Amino acid sequence: MLKILRKMITRITVAAFAGVFAIGAHANTELTMYYPVAVGGPLTKVVDGIVADFMKENPDIKVNAIYAGNYNDARIKALAALKSGEPAQLSVMFSIDIYELIEQDAIVAFDDIVNTAEDKAWLDSFYPTLMQNGRTAGKTWGIPFQRSTIVMYYNKDAFREAGLDPEKPPATWDELVAAGKKLTKADGSQWGVMIPSTGYPYWMFGALTMQNDQVLMNGAGDTTYFDAPGTVSALEFWKDLGSEHKVMPQGTVEWGTLRQNFLEGKTAIMWHSTGNLTIVKKNANFDFGVAMLPANKRRGTPTGGGNFYVFKKTSPEERQATLKLVKFMTGPERAAEWSMKTGYMGVTPAAYETQKLQQYVEGFPYAAVARDQLEFATAELSTYETGRVRKALDDAIQAALTDAKTPEAALKEAQSTADRLLRAYR
Repeated sequence: MLKILRKMITRITVAAFAGVFAIGAHANTELTMYYPVAVGGPLTKVVDGIVADFMKENPDIKVNAIYAGNYNDARIKALAALKSGEPAQLSVMFSIDIYELIEQDAIVAFDDIVNTAEDKAWLDSFYPTLMQNGRTAGKTWGIPFQRSTIVMYYNKDAFREAGLDPEKPPATWDELVAAGKKLTKADGSQWGVMIPSTGYPYWMFGALTMQNDQVLMNGAGDTTYFDAPGTVSALEFWKDLGSEHKVMPQGTVEWGTLRQNFLEGKTAIMWHSTGNLTIVKKNANFDFGVAMLPANKRRGTPTGGGNFYVFKKTSPEERQATLKLVKFMTGPERAAEWSMKTGYMGVTPAAYETQKLQQYVEGFPYAAVARDQLEFATAELSTYETGRVRKALDDAIQAALTDAKTPEAALKEAQSTADRLLRAYR
């Protein structure tokens, strides 16, 4: 009788533990993540693959990764979800959205989520230049993910045809103009250079101003320098590429079609995101090169792309699950995979120390250009009221390029608008 009783107790105990384990196995934390694609191509498949791998390793966490369009679309959809009562837990959004998101009290700092010494060390593992758009007021609000610098793609075959050394791309503004004149064909079938001025004109302009040793804003996000002499002369140079030097089409150049124009040989040089690198590599039917942007007073480019943000309307369990996901997606192996499959840079030095990325760079050195250019990079334009401030600058750039206003007049007007918008934040 005693033996029977003991067996019954044992069975009940085993069943109870089994029940606990069964409950644990099915007790999922569910995350919704919005993410954008700015340069086209199969990036959604890459993101879906990384997320699927994460869920295999973490079966207790379900991640709904939702492609939300471009960066502006992602921000709008994510914030709309917050207001609808069915919010996402995290999103990849513009690194420059940081001030708007803080002002709306929409996000939580990663410093308030991490607990361990290992997690705190992880916050400091990213390239410092990439963190300039993710940190403010002493806290880390955004974690780099699909990050970029602007690089110069050039058609080596076109260089050879024009009598230029294909291994010596333009390293200065003067060299860019000189090469552009040789590369531009009189019949209009090929331009020397194209710099996009729709989509994200302020981003390209940030490269030109930095090359002119002039930044566009301060580190507090409350002051801009749109009418500084270095800013004005940078816009004058951009305009002169089309109107005076005749090496670029006059007026605006479309962001969305520029990559195809380059692949079709309609321009010998293009300035564009490193996020296009893998697509160009796969689709170019000519010998091409990738180089840092040319210098005037110095080399320069803004960083660009998207950061991970965690929304404030999240439970402690969701925040820890989100932290685990973000650490997974930015870990060295995944960052290396992301860089190779997309062209975006690995966001940590450790990514470039992985064997697979080292081998990839050895066989395809252009994969390291964006990273190497970080030495000369600065933060992307980001301020409070960032959407309206950015639009004021975009409008000024396009007004100058289309001859609607002089560069000086257009930028003075943009600065006046920015001053009015930012005065309350000083």
